[in-house]
Amino acid sequence: METCSVLSSTYAEPMAGTAPTARGWLLIEHPGPWAAKALTGSRGIDPEIGGIVERRAAAAGLRATLIRTPGRTADVPGASRTVFLAWTEPGNTWMRRLSVDSVEDLLALDFAALAGAAEPEIGVPFDEPLVLVCTNGKRDRCCATAGRPLADALAGRVPGSVWEATHLGGHRFAPTAVVLPDGYVYGRLDADGAVAALDAARTGLMLVAGCRGRSTWSRPAQAAELAVREEAVEHTADVLAVAEPEEHADGVWTVRVDHVDGRTWTVEVTAHAEEPERPESCGKGLLNPLSMRPRLVMPAH
Repeated sequence: METCSVLSSTYAEPMAGTAPTARGWLLIEHPGPWAAKALTGSRGIDPEIGGIVERRAAAAGLRATLIRTPGRTADVPGASRTVFLAWTEPGNTWMRRLSVDSVEDLLALDFAALAGAAEPEIGVPFDEPLVLVCTNGKRDRCCATAGRPLADALAGRVPGSVWEATHLGGHRFAPTAVVLPDGYVYGRLDADGAVAALDAARTGLMLVAGCRGRSTWSRPAQAAELAVREEAVEHTADVLAVAEPEEHADGVWTVRVDHVDGRTWTVEVTAHAEEPERPESCGKGLLNPLSMRPRLVMPAH
């Protein structure tokens, strides 16, 4: 049976507007084996504590995700864990790095104060972008079979800048990765594309090709931003702001996209049921995945 990622690629399913939505990210190093529900099921993490951390992070707009260095699976009892906090909003992106002895230590964080209004005074600033590759085979086998080789290849090319991650959504676009702190998510990646995305982030840019969207925005807003970038040939990461989409009918939105130079675009985005039916994730039932189809209805003015 063909995997979800093979079917998605075969049917040329559009990727724009499929990134997970998260204005910020909480990345927690956990080298041991991961469960499908990583924070509450992985060995070595108390499920009650993991659940509390996950809920508090979500309430603050943070996506809690386990990470590990490529190829490392054995947990070392008593070893400190690296934690990254990242915020993705244009003009206010930042990343901090700290160490904890256990996931339980994260309960002491003031999550409400981490919600992006200002860079928190916690840990130390981390100024280099990171690329996180989804590799959790317990969540979807495509993430393991496609994601792990990509993470291993990147470990040799961009050491210290790549981590494996438990869940980025969109298994059918594997291998998939997010570049932080900007929050641009990419799909159907190869090593050259991932290195190019990381290099672009180092100079304040992003790549439109292969981009699923910026996690800062909702799915319709992600698709609208990428449509404007393609139209304007704009690759600078933090020059576009996307207003909250206005829904006119079920599955139809109008989205305003503003450039820092004063230009404004209006984009109509329609949710489209893709044909034929296929699984959104390996092992799941057949359905028609929804793609976001953008159309510029008002050019820049």
